[in-house]
Amino acid sequence: MATVNKLFNISVFQFLAFVSFSFCNSKPNIVFVLTDDQDVTMGGQLPMVKTKKLIGDNGVIFTNMFTTSPLCCPSRSSIMTGRYVHNHGAFNNSLSGGCSSKTWQQKQEIDAFPTKLKSKGYSTFFAGKYLNQYGHQGAGGVEHVPPGWDVWNGLVGNSVYYNYSLSVNGVREKHGDTYPQDYLTDVIHKRARNFLDKRDKSAPFFMMLSTPACHGPFTPAPQYNSSFADKQAPREGSYNKKGDDKHWLIRQAIVPMPDDTVQNSDDIFRRRWRTLQSVDDMVEDIVQTLKQKNLLDNTYIVFSSDNGYHLGQFGLPYDKRQLYEFDIRVPLMVRGPGIKPNQTSNKIVANIDLAPTFLDLVDRTVLPNVDGLSFRPYLYPDQNSSVPLRDFILIEHSGEHVNDVQGCPGYKNQGLNNCDRHCVCEDSWNNTFACLIQLQGASTFKTCELMDNENFVEIYDLKSDPYELTNLYKTMDPKQFSNLQRQLHYLATCKGPQCNSVPSNLLK
Repeated sequence: MATVNKLFNISVFQFLAFVSFSFCNSKPNIVFVLTDDQDVTMGGQLPMVKTKKLIGDNGVIFTNMFTTSPLCCPSRSSIMTGRYVHNHGAFNNSLSGGCSSKTWQQKQEIDAFPTKLKSKGYSTFFAGKYLNQYGHQGAGGVEHVPPGWDVWNGLVGNSVYYNYSLSVNGVREKHGDTYPQDYLTDVIHKRARNFLDKRDKSAPFFMMLSTPACHGPFTPAPQYNSSFADKQAPREGSYNKKGDDKHWLIRQAIVPMPDDTVQNSDDIFRRRWRTLQSVDDMVEDIVQTLKQKNLLDNTYIVFSSDNGYHLGQFGLPYDKRQLYEFDIRVPLMVRGPGIKPNQTSNKIVANIDLAPTFLDLVDRTVLPNVDGLSFRPYLYPDQNSSVPLRDFILIEHSGEHVNDVQGCPGYKNQGLNNCDRHCVCEDSWNNTFACLIQLQGASTFKTCELMDNENFVEIYDLKSDPYELTNLYKTMDPKQFSNLQRQLHYLATCKGPQCNSVPSNLLK
């Protein structure tokens, strides 16, 4: 009898151990919420109180998250591939600039992270903005569904809130201007809920919810039309300040800004915050739904944006595309299985790190041929206290221009773009740059070279000068500048794993 009991006890123990092992090692689910043009430096995260509480306060908030390009399509292409712009080839928002082009689809999209997740048995869902030229006839039209996605609800073209088309698994679906059934953030929200209700319960899932907020035309849901009525664009730092030691595009801005530009920037500021309230509602409901379905404890939730934004900084009315902190710093919050709450990380991470992190979280896969690194060790610092990642990152932008700027006849054939009614322009051919951001002791240096007629250089110590008011280039020790320049030139042409370390001979 004792022998039977002993055998029985061992069997029970082995069974319980097997169940425990199976649960602990089951592949996690991932929900990735991506906003559009959400800044950090102007308080772009402040209206999302519920998102901060449910994701950030229950996990890790990263304070040094960068986009490697301050423009939608290049950044989103980096998110999908884990590669710098100079390696994935989507240099701007145009089809000719590589955005969702046939070449990009054939050489990059086919190898993007969703295809890797699909090969590992994941059920995948996408809803919202993909790439700016998605759905264009030259990009395969709405019939083209990027590989790796089981359920596809891709916005045709750039961010809007009403009057748009979706590609629903390759079939065009037109939407009008009726709330709530056509409001894009709510459409994404509803279809995400539907996927969670009807998903294949035998498979882990990956969901990407890519909202239009807070991109123009800044259309809030009607219930939020009056929110934040007393708010205005922040006036501190570089707001409405002349950038005399900056490159030409900044020097051409009108400072002080005209009254109507100030009023417009304040109105845009409020409307941007209002659009984010619907995203906040979506995040809250998705978290509650995951909890109700007993999925929350095995689900990573990642929240970020494609690039930052500015409203009056250095006299620039409203846009992105600049090398400064307001356009390249973006939010990043992560919660998930075993991640301790209330953590803040100041480690340098970037959008190229998202793809390798997703695969690392799934089953410790190390993605080959990507420029990014998994930031998984930063989510579990107690387990990885001695694991270094990087102390630098590369930022790139290729300026766009048009031949004829409407309303600014003097700018014909001058290589400018995105100009307001006062002919203050936000982009130009010579707004093409590469920047190195690097930790050096107690300082964080940003070194930028512009490909313009002046070969202009801008250098800032971000620790002592967070608003980038003083260009250090002319006063910097030539040896120190030479060191930074060598590293910048190396990273601007790096590829794959070599992008994550700089050869020692370049550091001398």
